Amino acid sequence: MHRRLLGMSRAVALLRSSHPEPGAAVTVVMTLLAFGAGHRGWRLLCVFLAVGASQLAVGWVNDWLDAERDLRAGRRDKPITKGAVSRRTVGISGLIAALAAPLAAAPLGAAASVTIAVAAVFGLLYDWPLKSTAFSVVPYLVAFGLLPAFVVVALPGRPAPPFWLVAAAALLGAGAHFANVLPDLADDAATGVRGLPHRIGAAGSRLAAAALLLAATATLVLGPPGAPSWSGWAAGAAAVVVLPIGWYAARRAHGRPVALFRAVIVVALIDVLLLIFSGPVV
Repeated sequence: MHRRLLGMSRAVALLRSSHPEPGAAVTVVMTLLAFGAGHRGWRLLCVFLAVGASQLAVGWVNDWLDAERDLRAGRRDKPITKGAVSRRTVGISGLIAALAAPLAAAPLGAAASVTIAVAAVFGLLYDWPLKSTAFSVVPYLVAFGLLPAFVVVALPGRPAPPFWLVAAAALLGAGAHFANVLPDLADDAATGVRGLPHRIGAAGSRLAAAALLLAATATLVLGPPGAPSWSGWAAGAAAVVVLPIGWYAARRAHGRPVALFRAVIVVALIDVLLLIFSGPVV
C-alpha cells in the first residue's frame, strides 16, 4: 500500500513538472477546434494525443533544463527541486513525449506528422536557447501558428490552412507570452531569465500583450470569408472595452498591474472562444 501511494505521489509530481495547466488549455482548445473542423472518432483522438504530447514535452524539458537554476533560486515549489521526482525522470519523459507527438499524428498523414513535429521543436527552442534572449517571442509565434495548421492539414485531403487562422493563432500565442510573464517578471529576473518581456519591462509587456491580443481579435472577426457575425462584432467590441477598463482600474489602484493583467487574460479568453467558434476553417 505504501509503495502504491509513493508511486502515485511520484506520478502526480511528474505531471506537475509538465506545467499541466497551460498545456491542458492548449490541448483542449486545439481538440475543440479539430472537432469544429470536422475531425471525429480516431482522427480526433490522434489530434488530442499529438497536441497533448507536444505540450508535455515542452513542459518537461523546461523543468529539466531549469532544475539547477531553480535549486539555486530556492524554488521549492518545483517538483524536482523539492525531491518529489528526479531530474532524470523528467528529462526522459520529455524526450519520450517529444517523440510521441509526431508518432501520434502519423495516422493522419505525413504532412500532419511533420507539422506537429515542427511545432514541438519550436516549443523546445523556447526552453533552450531562446527563453533568455530577445527572440523569446518567436517560438510562441511559430508554434501557436502551426497548431491550427496541423489541425487543418490533418483533415482528409490535406487542405491548406487559411492564412487568417494561422495568423490569428500566432498573434494569440505571442500575446499570451507577454501576458503570461507579467506576474513573474521580478522572480524571473532573479533567476536569470531575460526574455523579450523582461527587456522591455512591465509597461512594455502590458502594451505588447494588449496590442497582439487585439490584433488576434480583429483577425478572427474579419479574417473568415463573408461578413462578420454579430457575435464576432460583439466579441471584438468587448475586447476593445475591457482593456481600457483594466488600465483605468490599475491606475486607480496606484499603478498595480493586477487589474490590467486580468483584463489582458479576459481578452485572451475572448480570442480563444473566437478561435474555436470561428466557423468553417476550410
